[in-house]
Amino acid sequence: MEELDQGIDNLPHLGTEKVPNNVGVLVLGILSIIPGCACYGVLGIILGIISLSLASGANKLIKQNPGKYTESSIQLVKAGRICGIIGLSLSSLYLIILLIYLMIFGTLIMSSPAFNM
Repeated sequence: MEELDQGIDNLPHLGTEKVPNNVGVLVLGILSIIPGCACYGVLGIILGIISLSLASGANKLIKQNPGKYTESSIQLVKAGRICGIIGLSLSSLYLIILLIYLMIFGTLIMSSPAFNM
């Protein structure tokens, strides 16, 4: 991914068009962070993956058409991609911790003498 970003940074940005889905990438990236821990991590994982896939498509368009898109729309795509990575990471970590907690708690409950009667 870094190679793709380095190639984008070196392109001239004199265009007048906005990158398709630039705001969508940012909104989904931000939303992947916020409900990541509130919805057991599942919603954050889904939104993070969608944000990263939209950002990947936008980065390909930017590489194919250098100079066509405005600098601000390219920065929105970059920010959305970073937020998507953070949201996906936090949500995945929260889901893994929750599953480990449930496995430990389930093992303790199942090994209880009162449960085996």
